[in-house]
Amino acid sequence: MRNLAAQTLLPVDTALAVALLVLLLAAATAAAVFRLAPDGSRGRAREIVVAGIRATAQLAAASLVIAWVVHHTAALYAFLLLMFAVATRTAGRRVTPNSTWWWAALPVAGPVVPVVAGLTLAGLLPVRGVAIIPVTGILIGGALTATVLAGRRALDELHTRYGEFEAGIALGLPDHDARIEVIRPAASDALLPGLDQTRTVGLVTLPGAFVGMLLGGASPAMAGAVQLFVLIALMAVQASAVALTVELVARGRLHRAAPPSAPPAPAAPTRGTSPRPR
Repeated sequence: MRNLAAQTLLPVDTALAVALLVLLLAAATAAAVFRLAPDGSRGRAREIVVAGIRATAQLAAASLVIAWVVHHTAALYAFLLLMFAVATRTAGRRVTPNSTWWWAALPVAGPVVPVVAGLTLAGLLPVRGVAIIPVTGILIGGALTATVLAGRRALDELHTRYGEFEAGIALGLPDHDARIEVIRPAASDALLPGLDQTRTVGLVTLPGAFVGMLLGGASPAMAGAVQLFVLIALMAVQASAVALTVELVARGRLHRAAPPSAPPAPAAPTRGTSPRPR
């Protein structure tokens, strides 16, 4: 019955493969034609194609690995650590190209670990691979998205409004407080996708956890309760991730290259000498 329901929703056959290829090419074409890249190039089109190919290979590998690790505790925790490591590097490299990217580990793991640990200790999340892997993965994914959006918006804003930061310093504000005043409003926009998803659930979208439980034979009430838990947990994780990211940027732990300083003024010629000809 479960396989029949899944096949009815999305049959895995040649038609699905063709549809995925067409959709991937459509996404890449749109990005190339409209030059949807920060520098106005067609680079995003290539990234879309590579991302689609990587997703295909990674999901195929993950399906095989998860089927094995759910029966081995040590392998289960190693897989969770791998998820954290990949999420940290992905988020960090999206935020900054320099060596401070590893600070992204704090907003990615910091909110997720206590939430998962608390749910496990409360008996709401059984310590079994079939349950803990997808829940942890959803929360890590939410923290990753919030960290990237908050970090990029904060650092972009700090670069654009660097004069306001310097003005705050000139008025006697500590570096931390001067940065906070500049970056906090922009970084808070990272919460909007999660807020909109939660506000429109059941009216605009039916998220994956809800649909998956229905296909698995759960009642609509049970599926709705699980989806509500996921959405509320995601909001808690993302709010914490944004707060930690803003704090890291404000403290200068997570940064990009410093803006170039003004060139020093030429020294005045000493009395009795003439300026050297250029």
